[in-house]
Amino acid sequence: MRLIREFLAALVCVAVLAAAPTARAADDPAAKTVQSLYTSYEAALKDGSRDVKARADAISGPMRESFDFPAMVRVAVGPKWKGLAADQQTALTEAFAQHFIATYATRLSEAIGGKFDVNPKSEARGGARVVRTRVANAGGEDSDVDFVVNAGNRIQDVLLNGNVSEVAAQRTSFAEPLKAGGADGLLKFLRERTDKMLAAKPAP
Repeated sequence: MRLIREFLAALVCVAVLAAAPTARAADDPAAKTVQSLYTSYEAALKDGSRDVKARADAISGPMRESFDFPAMVRVAVGPKWKGLAADQQTALTEAFAQHFIATYATRLSEAIGGKFDVNPKSEARGGARVVRTRVANAGGEDSDVDFVVNAGNRIQDVLLNGNVSEVAAQRTSFAEPLKAGGADGLLKFLRERTDKMLAAKPAP
């Protein structure tokens, strides 16, 4: 009997030691931010809605908690940001957030029936952390999506296929509206694109 008890105790010790690294990885704050975001995406897809606006409403709260939209829009606008009035900055930050949320609500239609895998251990990159993930669609096609998470554990950029920066892409698309119409021109650009995405009807 004593041998059996010792054997069982040894098994418990082995199990605890084997599980410890995984537990520590699962406690990575940066990875937790991304996992929480993906959980909200999965929930939005499971409710069966194919309507972009409905998905945007479902993921808006979690995205606002997970993303540092004020920091992202400052980088996307570039040097001209400092010259904008406070009310213009506030309006652009909100319009940027709505546009970003609508963009992801639109993209989620490609992930219906697929899955999201998050590496539970983030990697240091400068003063930030990078959380690597893989997103697969129903057909099994997958792509790498990496999240740059700041010291406050909020996402400040998304890297598609490992190197295409979402914020850099936004900055490129903002250049012409800013040049043509300043802050008001960019605000109009963001609102019009957001309205168009949210008005899209699901495919029959």
